[in-house]
Amino acid sequence: MNFSALPEITGGRLLQLADDKPLAHLLTDSRKPVLHEGSCFFAITGERHDGHDYIRMLYEAGINQFVVEKSFSLKNFPVANVLLVDSAIEALQKIVAQQRGQFSIPVIGITGSNGKTIVKEWLYQLLAYEYTTVKNPGSYNSQIGVPLSVWHIQPHHQLGIFEAGVSRVDEMMNLRNIIQPTYGIFTTIGSAHDENFTTRKQKIEEKLKLFSNVSLLVYCKDQPDVDEAVSQTTIPTISWGEHSQADIAISNNTNKLHIHWPDKKIDVDIQFPFSDAASVENATHCIIMMLVLGYVPSIIQQRVTMLRAVPMRLELKEGINQCQVIDDTYNNDLAGLQMSLDFLRNQHQKRTKTIILSDILESGLNEEDLANRIAAHINASGATRFIGIGKNLSAYATLFTPHAQFYSSTEEFIESFTPESFQHEMILIKGARVFAFEKIVSLFQKKVHGTVMEINLGALVHNLNEFRAKLKPRTKLMVMVKAFAYGSGSVDIANVLQFHKVDYLGVAYADEGVELRTNNITLPVMVMNPSPDGFQSMTQYNLEPELYSFTILEQLLAFLNGRTIGLHLKLDTGMHRLGFEEEQIDALIEVLQANKNIRVVSIFTHLVGSDEKVHDEFSTQQVDCFLRMTRKITHTLNINPILHVLNTSGIMRFPDWQFDMVRLGIGLYGANTTEGLSTVKPVATLKTVISQIKKIKKGESIGYSRKDMAEKDMTLATIAIGYADGFSRAFSCGVGEVLIKGERVRVVGNVCMDMTMIDVTGMDVHEGEDVIIFGNGLPVEEVAARINTIPYEILTNTSERIKRIFVAESM
Repeated sequence: MNFSALPEITGGRLLQLADDKPLAHLLTDSRKPVLHEGSCFFAITGERHDGHDYIRMLYEAGINQFVVEKSFSLKNFPVANVLLVDSAIEALQKIVAQQRGQFSIPVIGITGSNGKTIVKEWLYQLLAYEYTTVKNPGSYNSQIGVPLSVWHIQPHHQLGIFEAGVSRVDEMMNLRNIIQPTYGIFTTIGSAHDENFTTRKQKIEEKLKLFSNVSLLVYCKDQPDVDEAVSQTTIPTISWGEHSQADIAISNNTNKLHIHWPDKKIDVDIQFPFSDAASVENATHCIIMMLVLGYVPSIIQQRVTMLRAVPMRLELKEGINQCQVIDDTYNNDLAGLQMSLDFLRNQHQKRTKTIILSDILESGLNEEDLANRIAAHINASGATRFIGIGKNLSAYATLFTPHAQFYSSTEEFIESFTPESFQHEMILIKGARVFAFEKIVSLFQKKVHGTVMEINLGALVHNLNEFRAKLKPRTKLMVMVKAFAYGSGSVDIANVLQFHKVDYLGVAYADEGVELRTNNITLPVMVMNPSPDGFQSMTQYNLEPELYSFTILEQLLAFLNGRTIGLHLKLDTGMHRLGFEEEQIDALIEVLQANKNIRVVSIFTHLVGSDEKVHDEFSTQQVDCFLRMTRKITHTLNINPILHVLNTSGIMRFPDWQFDMVRLGIGLYGANTTEGLSTVKPVATLKTVISQIKKIKKGESIGYSRKDMAEKDMTLATIAIGYADGFSRAFSCGVGEVLIKGERVRVVGNVCMDMTMIDVTGMDVHEGEDVIIFGNGLPVEEVAARINTIPYEILTNTSERIKRIFVAESM
């Protein structure tokens, strides 16, 4: 498809056609450019960001095809192709729908509230033996993600598997026209996006539009709402479930699924390698689809036994020699490679970047074409070093940079591995499963004990967007990364926030800001607790202090000796913690007038009770006081600083007080401390492992000081976490609970420094088993309430000796 064809496809108007080129790569994110002659950027106008602002930057980088929503002067873009449309997203969808129509391969479309990505990935595993398959990378199932995924269909593909998600009415038809599914799977229906539909029925009906032209839809008849909605359509269906009228009757008993399909004379048991209900349901969808496609039960059983968990994420881990490791060892295809390279490109913690990549298998391309494509991606990635592993990559070594290294196998690389060769690097390790790259990850990964805090970067970005959606278009956003980013890891969190273009970061002390600067964080940073011993660092690293008293102001002025600095004025309107009070404002103005080297960047205050309605009258008094004080300062000094008063709770409850900026804190990290925050996702999961299991007799004591006694014969598990890790002694003797295999178990005895005992009587658990301290299934708010504290304390008390593992969507 050439650029000249786009006006007819989209209804747009050609502003300039300098050189009619084919479209090869479709781009919507200026931060992830693919520098290729056939790249085309779609400039989308959003509420907070405008793609048109990045056209000049992309053009100078080498991209010269653009689909835009606004006209602009083409004088400085002589070799650009430019198409003007009403909606860049609709144009993207129409272009891909047109391209999709050129291929007649069967396509499986998947939708529902939960399980879409798992079902898609498991079908990909199960059907890969017969089909060269194209699929969404990760959970690219949105109005933009679906077209970007379907665009990857190539002539060598034999099957497509695409998931589609919608969040409001009138979205699914666009995705149906792009996917054009032959078969359909409706997974489950849940509460996600309920707020954008008038009823659950309306949401189901919207999702069912994906299947209006399918040959067959597979769904579970045990979901009454889904079953009723399906029955009111003319979609051909195969239903399964325990329902008496299901086309395929199933029953599940101890990891075994019995399937009875009378019409096909199938009566068979399928053994599962797992037992949790969600996995069983997801796998059953896949099994029924395989039966529909004509697979015999013996083949299905063989492949289901080999099903692997789907790690739908990259993991960012601490490595040896101050390195960080991006672990993406699940699979390796071209679409997934591009996503991984995008992730690497936007990690700025290390200046040196290394890629370790295996051969890409079963791509459907001939070896030379595949090698050329891989080399184009790698050479444009900006990586410092490339290591290729596999016979195919080695055979085309000349396509890569001169310093690239090649090994025929994983074993050959391991034999030659020297740890000292890797220092202060960001290392992406990505390989096809058969290359067993987990062995390579093990070489690089810093050895840690079994207790880790897992930080879900996808959930963090979701929460960021939830709060951004509540802001007025011109309201800036400061995010607090103080106290080790509420226990989550300041540098890595700051890097994500910088990538997503927040306006400011807030830290408690100067050394926290210095750490950000030395790890390539360039955003403006406010230091909330400056001290004279940190003044030199603040000026050296361009950090902006908060000033709250005449003492600290005079100390700063003496240090500066006429040098300039930007600072933030803290006003005390009722917290009575830090800040200038109203009667001090005249004197403050005199000092500021006399010292022109002081630039007031912002003025702010802190609301005492923004999270509780009972304090709303006092909050109003605080804001009134703040406005009186700021008016006097700004009018007298004739300045226009940023004004801000709202924290996380305030953002939720007081939209009229957003002023110029808001400060987002614990809400970003998923703690629900305010009514109405139900849409945030938990970011941190604190996990440990069982170190030992032992039996004790009735009447025996447990732990220090014999504080607990066994009232019956018991089974105890000792877990690898204690008060030195931040698990408070207040959880001792039954106050605290932890989660194992989805079941809550109580703490027994006193919490020790490095270990804690729990009661696992009657449970089937083993040494080395994972234990959740807080996270999904055991919210940090509930954990905090058990010892009469707040989530802030639980999160920030988690010791820095516990390693943080950062996970982000992969594939």
